[in-house]
Amino acid sequence: MAEDFEIKNKVAESGLVNFDLSKLVPKGKRIGIDLKDFLFEGLILREKDFREKVASLNTEDYSDSYVYIYNSADAIVPLWAYFLITAKLTDSAKKIVYGNREDLEVLLMHNAIQTYDFTDLMQKRVLVKGCSDESIPENAYIELVEQLKPIVKSLMFGEACSNVPIFKN
Repeated sequence: MAEDFEIKNKVAESGLVNFDLSKLVPKGKRIGIDLKDFLFEGLILREKDFREKVASLNTEDYSDSYVYIYNSADAIVPLWAYFLITAKLTDSAKKIVYGNREDLEVLLMHNAIQTYDFTDLMQKRVLVKGCSDESIPENAYIELVEQLKPIVKSLMFGEACSNVPIFKN
């Protein structure tokens, strides 16, 4: 005699809304440009050579990519050098920043969080997913809390089976 029993999903019944921050990570290729590669012997910026190297950049290689420009050489690079590279790639790349890959990711997540419409989380109990396959800058979690605190009923971090309460309104 088989007994009828119902498996209940207590998490679903709790009214918790799971929010996965990794869903906001912009998709696309990330490309770094090291200014050292544009310098004479990796040390000196000679304007004519620099302009020629910038002109020879294939903009299709940067199409729909996120680009970060950095300088690994111990050389002083004038600001106009960054202007030239940026002007060359602006029509192809999705975004261009000065700094390393981490700086790029922080800025991309900042923009994603600032432009995301959180109205569907209004007055809800929100659980921000703690684990992700995507690499998410820590600053993104800080910005997320800033956006959610005024609008959600409560905020938790982690997984449904093991979460950390952050606040209740």
